[in-house]
Amino acid sequence: MGWNVDVYEARPDLRLPSSKAAAQQRSINLAISSRGIAALQAVDPAAAARFLDTVIPMCGRMIHDSKGKLHSQLYDRNGQCINSIDRALLNEGLLEEASSVPNIRLFFKHKVLSVDFDDRRMVLRDSDSDTDVRIDFHFCIGADGSYSVIRRQLMRVVRMDFQQEYIPHEYIELKMPAGQDEHGKPTFLLDPNHLHIWPRHSFMLIALPNKDKTFTSTLFAPTTEFDRLITRESILSWFKTHFPDALALLGEDKLLEDFQKNPRSPLVSTKSKPYHYKDRCVILGDAAHSMVPFYGQGLNCGLEDVRVLRTLFQDEGVTAGQPLAESGDNDTMDRRLFSALSRYSESRHEDLVAISELAMDNYVEMRHSVTTPAYIFRKTLDNILFALTSPGPPSLSSLGHVLSRIPFPSTDPTGWLPLYTMVTFRPDISYATAKKKAARQTAILSTMGQLGTAILGASGFYLTLRATRWLQSQR
Repeated sequence: MGWNVDVYEARPDLRLPSSKAAAQQRSINLAISSRGIAALQAVDPAAAARFLDTVIPMCGRMIHDSKGKLHSQLYDRNGQCINSIDRALLNEGLLEEASSVPNIRLFFKHKVLSVDFDDRRMVLRDSDSDTDVRIDFHFCIGADGSYSVIRRQLMRVVRMDFQQEYIPHEYIELKMPAGQDEHGKPTFLLDPNHLHIWPRHSFMLIALPNKDKTFTSTLFAPTTEFDRLITRESILSWFKTHFPDALALLGEDKLLEDFQKNPRSPLVSTKSKPYHYKDRCVILGDAAHSMVPFYGQGLNCGLEDVRVLRTLFQDEGVTAGQPLAESGDNDTMDRRLFSALSRYSESRHEDLVAISELAMDNYVEMRHSVTTPAYIFRKTLDNILFALTSPGPPSLSSLGHVLSRIPFPSTDPTGWLPLYTMVTFRPDISYATAKKKAARQTAILSTMGQLGTAILGASGFYLTLRATRWLQSQR
């Protein structure tokens, strides 16, 4: 938008070789879908195209049952896919894009210590020189993750409602190596166009493909379950019992090495409101709304935050080259910027609460429900009603122009739409709208089920009565 931007990051530059080993120990692979792609396209279509060159499309879930049998569950009847993308590649790519913009400067190993939003001044610790640095700013965007320092500083100046919840489960990352084909070249050990899930009711293992033919696997389990997996014997015995086919692919030695080397990581969900202070600051992404990873929407939602805020800037006339208040100026209020940020806090909150709750619900679906006949029947019925009542999905290219101007143009989508389709493949529908529509559809199905049960019961009673009378007439 024409502003001079300084980016301060507490950690080292992750593009450096010295940073890569540590970064790879703690990362759930990312699944970028239509919402994230639409957000990237709204900001920079060329950059979005470059990122899509690095993804692997996944057309559905591949369920690995306890007997080793495989069951494919496609995500979408029209063949739409989510895309596996390596977290490090995406982060490095975004840094490269930012580095190429002349009015952006990147500062690494600079940790925020305190912020005075009224005076528009910030104190940071430069870890290289071990000195404090004081900087002035006009406008601060906090995108510093679930344990955001900027959010904590905001709490000192706004009445922020804040909720943090740890679920009693943790995760650890495992690596599935590439195999070799008949020519000795690397090849995938599993179908690369599926997200692989080993659901085991109270825990699960997943695997997402990488460009180097490996799979990034993640084990999610209750903390109490992890506490029992301490010795070599306990780990191998547990995997042989619950994931024998996966153990053969992971390899015993590599599995034990990953358990020893990679940290167990908690799963936290946070909600907050408001997201801004006057015209001085806004928080985006995990800093505002971290969620558990089970809907694959953390990345997509964070990128969508940027798109939504950008549309509000444009709508309020916050334009490139617009002069902002000076640092140290306590009294001047940029009304256009203040209005855009206020609208963002007010309009975005319902969506962020909705997707946070859906992500929590989807953990039960992934580790348990996907194996049940009731889930499979409901999904089949969803797709039948979807096919009968809804036209083909709008293409991202056709939505691109309107999504760069309007946050969510489809406020009352028609036809029957599965919840997963709305959340994952329809960036023109807000999370809150999708959740409400899905609730209405569930109520319709419940009513249909009750009516069907009543009709079957009445029919059975009627046929039983007729049969009884006929038998009596034959005596």
